[in-house]
Amino acid sequence: MNRDRSLRTHLRKILSWEDAHAGFDAAVADVPPALRGVAPKGFPHTPWQLLEHMRICQHDILDFCRNPAYVELRMEDYWPPSAEPHTAKAWRESVAAFRRDRAQLVELADDAHLDLLALIPHGNGQTYLRELLLVADHNAYHVGQLVAVRRALGAWK
Repeated sequence: MNRDRSLRTHLRKILSWEDAHAGFDAAVADVPPALRGVAPKGFPHTPWQLLEHMRICQHDILDFCRNPAYVELRMEDYWPPSAEPHTAKAWRESVAAFRRDRAQLVELADDAHLDLLALIPHGNGQTYLRELLLVADHNAYHVGQLVAVRRALGAWK
């Protein structure tokens, strides 16, 4: 068994994992436009804020992995300034951007020329493997939050 190939296969899968919980695509599907900017009682974030936070963070990690001139965002830049999308198009574009960046992370994980255990040259001790696992873990956490918010809003089947 080729351990490197096996690891890369698992990394590709974990980036859109749905074996043990709902995945991103299910969590963002059919969210009623009127509820995208609503935080239910007891929840700090709206569906829009969670979607945008996931998109921004995932893009940031992808940029860090690929860009030698990467500049870290400020903490407040990881969350959208608005509780709701300005338009339905903004929601669709955020979902599409998340999917595009996720596909690029899958390509990164699958690149046999990339040593997953190598330190990222412009980082401070991070490996590519660590960053891929970080984005998968972060997304899984916030997908769970999005499902909980949708349940509380009565918008989850």
